[in-house]
Amino acid sequence: MAQNSKKATINDVAREAGVSKKTVSRVINKSPEVTQKTYQKVEQAIARLDYTPDPQARGLSFRRSFLFGLIYDNVNTAFIADIQDGVLDKSRSEGYELVVHPCEHGNSQWIDEVRLLIDRLKLAGVIVLPPLSENPELVKMLKGVDCEYVRILSVPLDDDAHMVQSDDRSAVAQIADHLIELGHRNIGFIHGPKGSQAAAERYAGFSDALLRNKLKLLKRNLVWGDHSFASGVVGAHKLLGGKTRPSAIVASNDEMALGAMVAAAKLGIDVPSQLSIVGFDDEPQAAKIYPSLTTVNHNLKRMGQLASEKLAALCRNQPEQAAQVQSVICLDLIVRESTAKVPPEIQGNDN
Repeated sequence: MAQNSKKATINDVAREAGVSKKTVSRVINKSPEVTQKTYQKVEQAIARLDYTPDPQARGLSFRRSFLFGLIYDNVNTAFIADIQDGVLDKSRSEGYELVVHPCEHGNSQWIDEVRLLIDRLKLAGVIVLPPLSENPELVKMLKGVDCEYVRILSVPLDDDAHMVQSDDRSAVAQIADHLIELGHRNIGFIHGPKGSQAAAERYAGFSDALLRNKLKLLKRNLVWGDHSFASGVVGAHKLLGGKTRPSAIVASNDEMALGAMVAAAKLGIDVPSQLSIVGFDDEPQAAKIYPSLTTVNHNLKRMGQLASEKLAALCRNQPEQAAQVQSVICLDLIVRESTAKVPPEIQGNDN
């Protein structure tokens, strides 16, 4: 290791390794054009000199900086934080830093804002979260400005190199199967926001499972929410206020499920002895409340890791390698205290 107080430069590494400065840059940026022998020689020189590449200096030699962007519009801070942890896990090991950029999906100028961000910071690539990731105009813009991207989705809207997909449909089918095994037949559903692919997939998984079990979802048992706590409260009041209330409620996310639990408490309905409730996402509070919430773990950190790994490969101009990184994540049903067997007084009733 170098003992001089002066920080080693890329020129020092080139001299130490006996190669050109351009070759050192290629090694640092994991270029496939460099032989394994040269890689080892340069990496050994980097280790001996204790050289640390400067992201800004690296960016000067390229049209893009060594920055990834995380683009989102989601009120669920836990969702964003978990994915961000996963992205950082991989991006830093690849030599990239992360810029987090919230957008307002309802703002007609949000795509232009993303374009401006990419141009201003010379982003190497972006990872886009739902619901923004479902927008085809965004993808058209990213391709137009030659910015690499990976979309996190609940439906297969892209090729494997540019997508990490969560299998929401199968996960919600697991929820329905779990409730049916407990004897529930009259099940309510709080749908996510209209226009959301993820919400539509979760509802489709629920409907598919009911049909497979020769059940159907009555119109009175379907209400709409917007993935917020407040809409879960309102939706549950609608479901539980009728003459024949459901024995179980499935909410399209944990926020609405928690709202449903509050609504049940205000109506004097005990969870789970009189009403089972299930959410989706496995937010931190899902395990901390009482009764703890049965839900689906979204494996968000893993999704962030995979998206970052794909994006780094794309930025190295290795789309084949990006496509080989896992693209579909299977989700896990986490059974806790908010679900129980259907109450004996209504056991056997159909929906």
